[in-house]
Amino acid sequence: MKANLVRHAGVLALAGLALLGTISAHAATLRWANTGDAVSMDPYNINETFTQSFTGNIYESLIFRGKDLKINPSLAESWRTVEPNTWEFKLRRGVKFHEGEDFTAEDVVFSYKRAMSVGSDIKGYFLSVAGMEVKDPYTVMIRTKQPNPILLADISSWQIFSKSWCEKNGATESTSIRQNIENYASRHANGTGPYILVSREADVKTTLKRNPNWWGWKAGVGNSNVDEVVFTPIKQDGTRVAALLSGSVDMLYEVPIQDLDRIRASGNKVFQAAETRTVFLGMDQFRDELLDSSVKGKNPLKDRRVRLALYKAIDEDLIVSRIMKGAATAATGFLVKEGAGFDPNFKRLGYDQEQAKKLLADAGYPNGFEVGFDCPNDRYVNDAQICQAVTSMWARIGIKANLNAQTKSLHFAKIGRLETSLYMLGWAPNTIDGQNVLDNLLVTRNDATGFGRFNYGRYSNKELDALAAQSRGELDLDKRTRILQQALNLAHSDVGTIPLHYQQVIWVAGPKVDLAQRADNWFFWPWVNLK
Repeated sequence: MKANLVRHAGVLALAGLALLGTISAHAATLRWANTGDAVSMDPYNINETFTQSFTGNIYESLIFRGKDLKINPSLAESWRTVEPNTWEFKLRRGVKFHEGEDFTAEDVVFSYKRAMSVGSDIKGYFLSVAGMEVKDPYTVMIRTKQPNPILLADISSWQIFSKSWCEKNGATESTSIRQNIENYASRHANGTGPYILVSREADVKTTLKRNPNWWGWKAGVGNSNVDEVVFTPIKQDGTRVAALLSGSVDMLYEVPIQDLDRIRASGNKVFQAAETRTVFLGMDQFRDELLDSSVKGKNPLKDRRVRLALYKAIDEDLIVSRIMKGAATAATGFLVKEGAGFDPNFKRLGYDQEQAKKLLADAGYPNGFEVGFDCPNDRYVNDAQICQAVTSMWARIGIKANLNAQTKSLHFAKIGRLETSLYMLGWAPNTIDGQNVLDNLLVTRNDATGFGRFNYGRYSNKELDALAAQSRGELDLDKRTRILQQALNLAHSDVGTIPLHYQQVIWVAGPKVDLAQRADNWFFWPWVNLK
């Protein structure tokens, strides 16, 4: 069925405030807010960190990243490679889904098939996978196309569904956010995880309760005293901060940087750390004529000189200092220094407004041109403000970017349909590895195989494609690192994208809240305690 996933922001902010007054204040209830909602209760519907993190408290993966991002057992208790291309996973026994179904290997293989359905947005997790099969009720075999040294990292965010529940409720395939289509799993959930979905009113309020049967409580994976979780999206920054300062909410996932000093001064806690995410700009390098440009009959973004001009016109140091208030680091590429394939020799291409003007003139656009520019306004830290600043910087070299800043569900659906010329996107590789960046963002897009699924600008370089293919099966760590660096450097030299910055994870909470913060911006409620 068709359904609107987003309501008007002003109405939501008022509704959010009204609801906050009705939330129970007993100590075991965690009340928290974000500028936007989880897009869906179906984690296959969109590969977006906030939504994946939210549903990751309801569903579980075969493996789980701990507080230090190291891989730990979850629904799989152990694993081994029995052949170079074959992995064996032994599953945890005695686990039940929230509605009582036993968890078995059939659910894992079914979830793989569901993840590969037409509407799924997480096909990129399985680019190396040739197939899966049930060996016995608690053993799954995963076969890869070639040896894959990072398979565990690839599937670390893959959340497992109940086969029988999906079949009963007509949700055997994932729906597509790009087409604004829902099914039963979009607003309902049945996982094995620590919290159970009680009620869901999209963009207004979501309530969950503790799963007393979750295996992780006894195993020490979680030690929370939170019995109930109430989430309320509050779009307006001032309203959201006021809710924290008044005690109406216990925690904010996304915080206006300019309010951090005031929040600290009021006795609340600020949790701040470097994130694995790169915020960048993509460019349509495929169409012969851009969708929304004053240039007719050709695509100026196919010219490297134009792309380099756009890059050099952006004063990223100013964005970091003025808009991000220092809570970001200017990015040289797609990887933070901890990522496999990071090259410490990478440098930004540099801010130079005069050179940018010359590059445009040399490319045949001495007076610039007009073009559309798509951004979210509720996904990344200060995203709309950043895009407004970039728009102003481009205007100084003659580029009139018509900014379209909208809520993330509309933004992601639009760029996912490739209906964009210039766009903002953020990427935190769940593998913390350059292969993830190459295969999802930079290799030539192939809708049949899933490679380049998030390469919305359709950048293409055959040499890069060959290097990405080579690194996928390379088991020698040093050699693999050099191949990844070479491939990433090609995209960097081509100006395939424009990196902006590595943003920081910034959460705030009341003085009685203890929590753990992962560097990939996942909020795991079993690590929360309320005093």
